[in-house]
Amino acid sequence: MDWIHKFQLFLFDFDGLLVNTEHLHYQAYVNMLANHGCEVDWSFAKFCALAHLNADALKEQIYAEFPNLNSDWKMLYGEKKTIYLELLKSGKVELMPGVKELLKELKKANIQRCVVTNSTFEQTQMVCANNPVLQTIPHWITREDYDKPKPNPECYLRAIELYGKKGDRIIGFEDSLRGISALMQTPVLPILICSSHHPLLDEAKGAIHFQSFKDISLP
Repeated sequence: MDWIHKFQLFLFDFDGLLVNTEHLHYQAYVNMLANHGCEVDWSFAKFCALAHLNADALKEQIYAEFPNLNSDWKMLYGEKKTIYLELLKSGKVELMPGVKELLKELKKANIQRCVVTNSTFEQTQMVCANNPVLQTIPHWITREDYDKPKPNPECYLRAIELYGKKGDRIIGFEDSLRGISALMQTPVLPILICSSHHPLLDEAKGAIHFQSFKDISLP
């Protein structure tokens, strides 16, 4: 992992990138809609394509498929978050491939690093409690720390302002289109980590792509 020494600041998304929580978000939406009499027949791949597209894609799809769903989105989303927290409590969340090894090397090299996520502080702490290597990341910017969600670059610009120094070479990692779009609006080298079969991969032009952290090789 000699390539890590070429950068002075590492920025990471969280869900689906460092930890395998996307399936829990998917189940939380399915359960929430079932509570309102709505049966979802999406595949997990379709869910990810919508969730990774932009902040409103899931909401728009849900109201399009269930026009008789009269509940306010804020209330529905709050219900989904409650279900998600219960799912987090029910079992350990696994790290994505290569994450443990990378985080250990970054700690050993004492390279500055920060998570920039749409998850809340409570959600991240629940996952970290069962994954000690995540606790080696010294800085966290969670949903409470910024106003505009990705693909707006506000959260990443805040991380750079707080933890970067003039002249630093910075690298950022995302697994979604809206996340990588946010990174690409900053002075950061954007790395997209996702399957080569990801439905939105062709739209992430300008980002360097690897299938997992284990596959990274940078000149």
